[in-house]
Amino acid sequence: MKRIVEKSFAKINIALNVLSKREDGFHELDMIMVPLKLHDSLAISRLQYKRDNFVIMDDFSFYIGDNNIAHKALDTMNANYDLKGQKFKIIIHKNIPMQAGMGGGSSNAAATLRGINKFCRLGVPNDRLFELSKPLGSDVPFFVYNTPARCQGKGEIITPINIKNNYYVLIVKPEKGCSTKTIFAEFDKDPNYKGCDIDKVVKALEEGDDDLLAEAMSNSLQPYSIKLIPEIQTIIDSLKNDGLKIVQMTGSGSTVFALSTDKKLLKKLARKYEDKYLVELTEVLK
Repeated sequence: MKRIVEKSFAKINIALNVLSKREDGFHELDMIMVPLKLHDSLAISRLQYKRDNFVIMDDFSFYIGDNNIAHKALDTMNANYDLKGQKFKIIIHKNIPMQAGMGGGSSNAAATLRGINKFCRLGVPNDRLFELSKPLGSDVPFFVYNTPARCQGKGEIITPINIKNNYYVLIVKPEKGCSTKTIFAEFDKDPNYKGCDIDKVVKALEEGDDDLLAEAMSNSLQPYSIKLIPEIQTIIDSLKNDGLKIVQMTGSGSTVFALSTDKKLLKKLARKYEDKYLVELTEVLK
């Protein structure tokens, strides 16, 4: 039986400015997002003699149904291209933590678009997949290309950037996760539009200036997530006390990340935190 596997990469937000709430209910954003080598894997195969598609995760602690974003991506490909009546089974092997601010669901959707394109040999260019991805979710367009970028608007205005240093990434996540909807609701109760200077963050990344990066980066949602899960601040403070300076929460949380070119140090710290938290050591994908 024919089967392909498509990688679905995680991301972190090195900067995240929430600028305002839009009339369509979404928020105007200005972000620096970078993909990581940490990834889920989507195993895609054809279903014989079935009338419906079948999308599941191998982690059965999470429910996945027809409203799942990967399932919607599959429906999008079916609505736009002649798939000859084929039905598909997609098994998502999860490595990206859920409710972590790492874009797992959005990445799965983009990987579904790419995977069905490859499986059916449709030859759809990435710029078309990019357009199809926009209605699926704010972060999905970023994952079509998986390249470091400045993301604006809802997240669909994407400008690639260069990163000079080869960063390793220590991921530390507390047990509790953050609901994106809940965190933005908290933000809207007491909005604080003061964000970081994104141009400085881009400059620091492109020039490899770690001191400038540590000084310039910030996440508008971090205080609101810490309010609901104080352990996020505990992890940030602990990592900084361990000698790491590029430390921040990603997305709406609850994951905290640290960047460093010192892999040996991050390996040592991963062992320190893994008994208490979900810990991953990965790299920035450039």
